[in-house]
Amino acid sequence: MLEKAASILECFTPSGGPYRLSELSELAGLPKPTVHRLAADLVRLGWLERSGPHYRLGAKLFELGSLVPHRLGLREAALPFLQDLFEATRETVHLGVREGREVVYLERIHGHDALRLPSRIGGSLPLTCTGVGKALLAFSGAELTDEVLSRPLPSLTPHSITDPDRLRTALEKIRVSGLAYEEQEAAPGVSCIAAPVFAGGTTVAALSVAVPRPRFSPAQLAPAVRTAALGLSRVLRAGG
Repeated sequence: MLEKAASILECFTPSGGPYRLSELSELAGLPKPTVHRLAADLVRLGWLERSGPHYRLGAKLFELGSLVPHRLGLREAALPFLQDLFEATRETVHLGVREGREVVYLERIHGHDALRLPSRIGGSLPLTCTGVGKALLAFSGAELTDEVLSRPLPSLTPHSITDPDRLRTALEKIRVSGLAYEEQEAAPGVSCIAAPVFAGGTTVAALSVAVPRPRFSPAQLAPAVRTAALGLSRVLRAGG
């Protein structure tokens, strides 16, 4: 479905559009009912806008587009460190950035076990339910922390932290240790350890390792995660 949605978006060249549904169907080479269904989803996401019978690119897609050069550079810089982290642990590793109160995953390298994880490249999850998200939240300033804690905390599993006081304590520990832990809060049977990545004194991303809970060993994983995050931070500072 993602490939079909992409084929619809690709119809909108800089000079192309707006289009009627029948025109999109012809340009994308997809049946009209399929285009109708996918276009409705893209409108809900803010990637397309509809005015009467016509569809045009949505404002949100332009906003995301402005982030592409930075994100591609970040992902490119991070890949060697992600690969080293994978080689050191042989477990699933992630790279994520913050968007509002969510973490968006830019990269994921699978471990040998087929872990059932809700994370996917380009997908987002609540900051408070993931190791990457908590690492980002802990170092993104008191204003964001207060905003997140003032709202009902989302829950992905029965282990997700939904008590604001407990989460605030966890964030304080992350700031002290420089490491974030997640215990089955995003997926049952999976634990995670993450570390923030900095550039110019600002938190720009976080790296993590996700491991089946029976073999989760923070003492063994923490040095590898911390080393990868510090190495990437140095590269980003040097490039800035």
